[in-house]
Amino acid sequence: MIDATTDDGPRRVAVLGATGCVGRAVCAAYARRGDRVLAVARTPLPDVGAAPLPLDVAATAPADLARILAAEGVDTVVNAAGGWARPEELKRGHVQLVRRLVAALGAMETRPRLVHIGSVHEYGPQLAGTSVSETADLRPDTAYGRVKRAGSGIVLRAAQAGTVDAVVLRAVNVYGPYTTPASFLGALRDRLRRAGPEGLTVRVAAARRDFVDARDLAEAVVLAARAPVTGQAINIGRGVAEDVRDLVRVLLATSGIRPEAVSLIDAPVPSNGGPWTRADIRAARRLLGWTPRTGVRESIEALWEQG
Repeated sequence: MIDATTDDGPRRVAVLGATGCVGRAVCAAYARRGDRVLAVARTPLPDVGAAPLPLDVAATAPADLARILAAEGVDTVVNAAGGWARPEELKRGHVQLVRRLVAALGAMETRPRLVHIGSVHEYGPQLAGTSVSETADLRPDTAYGRVKRAGSGIVLRAAQAGTVDAVVLRAVNVYGPYTTPASFLGALRDRLRRAGPEGLTVRVAAARRDFVDARDLAEAVVLAARAPVTGQAINIGRGVAEDVRDLVRVLLATSGIRPEAVSLIDAPVPSNGGPWTRADIRAARRLLGWTPRTGVRESIEALWEQG
């Protein structure tokens, strides 16, 4: 097999899940570099800013997918597909899709580089005050964490066996432009936009969690696609455990809603994360030369304005 990413010139990049929060940011990051982007999604949107390809990867036979990628001259694939899907869609979007993608890439004569977006939720609950590193045991206790662990495992095993050239980025909670309404902050944004004169009550968990801006994650993707590392998982976060209540207050201030119109109540909120998350991001600095650049207020403002 031939490695497609041996030079440092412009790339032909296929972004799976191109209409999601992360996918959009990745498309934009590559476009800024002058690379040619193929935006792959089941239902492409016209405002993604990249050549669209309507394709259900999870339902596409590996041989057919390999032919499509080869015909498009793809040398880099970014898997940002799946998202926080409905329970019945989780395995399809995060395991079946990955299995077919890895089989397709392994069958290609010229092998594209794969950057797979994993999740900090693959680690499972973390002890308060600690930073989780890539060497930690994977003990997810949610359905989402388990399917993300399974998908990342498929990629890592194939890369370590030499079947594909791939790296996994285990991202913390993602926010910023186009934050999904399936997330707590995205759902709250949408509630605030619909709020009437009677105001609203917001339940906020007493939790501290690491968040990374989608645009910072996208820059990590670009760096990972060119880094001389394969078969490894790398944490991507800010390395800061933000108080979720503080993030809510910033969002309320950004929305311009009257403070007295919102009642905050400390109460458990259903979530894929536990009460504490903080990623150890030293490997990202060492292996990718990456550091987060976007602060909380800037990310929250983008979440409010673009979403």
